[in-house]
Amino acid sequence: MDKLKQTIAAIKPLDSEAVQRARERQDQLTKPQGSLGVLEQLSLQLAGIQGTEKPAIGRKVIIVMAGDHGIVAEGVSAFPQEVTPQMVANFAAGGAGINVLARHSGCEVRVVDVGVAVPLEIEGVIGRKVRPGTANIAEGPAMTRDEAAAAVEAGIEVAEAEIAAGADLLGTGDMGIGNTTPSSAILTVFSGAATELTVGRGTGIGTDAMAHKRDVVQRAIAVNQPDAGDGLDVLSKVGGLEIGGLAGVILGAAAGRVPVVIDGFISSAAAMVAASLAPGSKSYMIASHVSVEPGHKLMLEELGLKPMLFMDMRLGEGTGAALAASLVEAAAKVICEMATFAEAGVAESEEKV
Repeated sequence: MDKLKQTIAAIKPLDSEAVQRARERQDQLTKPQGSLGVLEQLSLQLAGIQGTEKPAIGRKVIIVMAGDHGIVAEGVSAFPQEVTPQMVANFAAGGAGINVLARHSGCEVRVVDVGVAVPLEIEGVIGRKVRPGTANIAEGPAMTRDEAAAAVEAGIEVAEAEIAAGADLLGTGDMGIGNTTPSSAILTVFSGAATELTVGRGTGIGTDAMAHKRDVVQRAIAVNQPDAGDGLDVLSKVGGLEIGGLAGVILGAAAGRVPVVIDGFISSAAAMVAASLAPGSKSYMIASHVSVEPGHKLMLEELGLKPMLFMDMRLGEGTGAALAASLVEAAAKVICEMATFAEAGVAESEEKV
């Protein structure tokens, strides 16, 4: 767990002086103050992350973590587990939703096997398997504490490699049949909310199946008794390998002073784990969208994040992160490329805010 401890220790607050310089510059840009709304807020966050009043976003990478879940034995998913490796192959071939939207927004995609249940030998897939899927959380822990730490450290190392190769922005994505159930369990533990608020339809299960899914989440928490004050305990007892990997990506981004765009429900479960391990990592998170999965809005509220997009999406894979990445890049371009009143020779407002 040395890598995890070192990474957490490396996460520092945003550069307040750079934020102030960016705010002063922004107030001089040729527009009414505040008129670009969230883009202006994002530009200040980026300034604090990068330590400059002129932040720049060049290379953008979506990291998709894949892992399987023993909880599928409880019948909580509309799809069989073999879909996980099939979709990983689809990602590698460039044919999935994330590939299309990443190409559209100029993002690269990295696919990581951190816990797929079957052996994978697919060109382009990064092999970081900790174990072949989790155990059934309705019967006991998903994995050991050491395995949970290994999954997080795998994500950290993938993030570090991308940052070292020049990534200015990371995004999170997931693949794992059954993974809305552990994500709901994670939310239930951290928020203390009832399963009526934290459990949704996932891949499209019916009403009866959803009642069963709520019962499964309650059983998992009762059996495992995860400690809400210990993110690694929660992850190991009711989480998932790809959720751990994504938590590591978030921590690695924060330690490397790179913004990370959080995708949907699964990615936000990972963000909750990351925030539990290192509260300072929240300053580096950017919420892409709010999913139709009912617990996602609650997750974002718990994290103190405001989503940019309301698109009724629930695919995962990093699709929301890919769409939002272009908005983050736009925020940086506005503060860097827009002329100030002095530069453009435009008269300023006579009424000061």
